Amino acid sequence: MLKAGFISLGCAKNLVDTEVMLGLLAANQIKLTDNPQEADILIINTCSFIESAKEESITTILQMAEYKKQGNCKCLIVAGCLGQRYQQDLLDELPEVDAIVGTGDWHRIMEAINSTMNNKKRVLLVGETNTLYDETMPRINTTPFYSAYVKVAEGCSNCCSYCVIPKVRGSFRSRKMESIVTEVKNLVANGVKEVNLIAQDTTSYGRDLYGAAKLTDLLKELVKIDGLMWIRLLYCYPKHFSNELIELIATESKICKYIDLPLQHANDTILKSMLRQDSRKDIENLLNTLRSKIPGITVRTSFIVGFPGETEAHFEDLRQFVMAQKFDRVGVFTYSQEEDTIAANLPNQVSDEVKQERYHNLMTLQCQISEQLNQELEGTVLDVLIEQVNTEPEIVVSGRSYREAPDVDGQIYVEKATNCRPGDVIKVKIVQGFTYDVVAEKL
Repeated sequence: MLKAGFISLGCAKNLVDTEVMLGLLAANQIKLTDNPQEADILIINTCSFIESAKEESITTILQMAEYKKQGNCKCLIVAGCLGQRYQQDLLDELPEVDAIVGTGDWHRIMEAINSTMNNKKRVLLVGETNTLYDETMPRINTTPFYSAYVKVAEGCSNCCSYCVIPKVRGSFRSRKMESIVTEVKNLVANGVKEVNLIAQDTTSYGRDLYGAAKLTDLLKELVKIDGLMWIRLLYCYPKHFSNELIELIATESKICKYIDLPLQHANDTILKSMLRQDSRKDIENLLNTLRSKIPGITVRTSFIVGFPGETEAHFEDLRQFVMAQKFDRVGVFTYSQEEDTIAANLPNQVSDEVKQERYHNLMTLQCQISEQLNQELEGTVLDVLIEQVNTEPEIVVSGRSYREAPDVDGQIYVEKATNCRPGDVIKVKIVQGFTYDVVAEKL
């Protein structure tokens, strides 16, 4: 029996593609291994969103190529965004790579394996980026058994000036609502308690397929599923929030009072140059509405510093905005000059030194805000989904509440917690807040 090793890089959306490919391998009697020394086949699902992601992808490919040189691995496959974006270049410059599988061609993974293993030829499988997975596809979840990501759409049609995703992933394409509901039912039947809905622009779900945004309608169907505890919304583009959606989040207990709202900047000149569809006033109005209509809401966002033309005044505008809004969670990225984007050719590119300076400046500010907000939580009672239980040298239990998304946010460390297992839900009181994590005691 052939053995395959798989490395998934990049975002949760890429991880879903990985999990479906893993399911296809298992359905074809290929055994999965986490030891690359044992693998006959090595597959890297790559990312190419920004320069650091490309570098990580290339480094990982070269590291896995060493196993071919040692004679263990017989087939090295590059899948995902880097392969889609630099297809022929990768085959030309990396002779160790046997096949390239594009973002819309993951369903051809067995074709790639058979061509290279049986026919002994290198293949390039990069076609149209229009394939969508559905509930009938085999899938092996790599996340903990109680939590899963569900991709409700693929691609993006917003075409922000700094972003390559529309070129790499194609235009925005929603899955059918019935397919998503069936998939979530199947996940819950297998023990999943938390479903994280993802897309490049989750709030646009259904606009292409049904002629109008249908995220609210989808959520109304999902909350009916018995056994589902949390539905979390990630990657919510601010432009398409409706009052109906806000009202549903506010009133439906299964929908986490947590919004991931990538804003990217707060200065109108920079927002316009980024080709974002929101002004600062629009953003402030939405944030005010979310916080007034949904008590206890946690807001996560992300910002880009060092965008072409960003002056000290523009950056200070962003900094003052962050100081005023006091976001619960913030991710900061330095601008990456990506070829084939509008922003790459804009004048007044910002130096790497200035980008790093602004990055550390904004992150330092946010650390202070996060610590203050976490300290203000002291005395609060929350339900916590247990993720880790360590018993040596003493019992340490950690997990997440509705306020923490998997993989990107901090943890709640629970004292006096006995007889807990991963997947359990316990009630705790927050006793001490720190910059990213908090300490609680079990009630």
